[in-house]
Amino acid sequence: MSKDTESRSRIHIKVGDIEIDVSGAQQEVDAEILKLREEEDWSAALAKVRSAREEAIAAAVDAAKRSGLPERGTAFKALLDNCNLTKRPDQVLAALHYLRDVEGVNDSPPRVMMDLFEDAGIGAPGNLSLYINRLRERGFLTIPPSAHDKNRYAVLTPEGRAHLDKRSRN
Repeated sequence: MSKDTESRSRIHIKVGDIEIDVSGAQQEVDAEILKLREEEDWSAALAKVRSAREEAIAAAVDAAKRSGLPERGTAFKALLDNCNLTKRPDQVLAALHYLRDVEGVNDSPPRVMMDLFEDAGIGAPGNLSLYINRLRERGFLTIPPSAHDKNRYAVLTPEGRAHLDKRSRN
């Protein structure tokens, strides 16, 4: 590559009928992008991207409902009801099981857990960390060493699964 080619930058954005194409030295491109961000085309392009994203999400939700897939709150509530999990620690354990094994979520910060309870129409546990720590003490949960002891990465142990199985038979 020549020195001239190496120092050139280009940004090309096409959203619908809006096309933004800027090239030149990096400083020139940076300056031009700063100007473009204040113009109507930039705002219109972002609005189109947001709209397309919202339409895609709405279409996915609609398709899931039409195909008979339950929404997550309904599915989680059915798990709790079918397994007769009425105690809060058991529900927290079931929530982690649901997130990991049903939804395939590996990182579940407190808000994700709380949202799952809310979606199911169940009051969320007050101090989620307390429940998770107590379930860890009982050997029902573990946190992989790579997760640096963060509760959001807790997974059920075989003992935790056995506990849920035992509760669901009672």
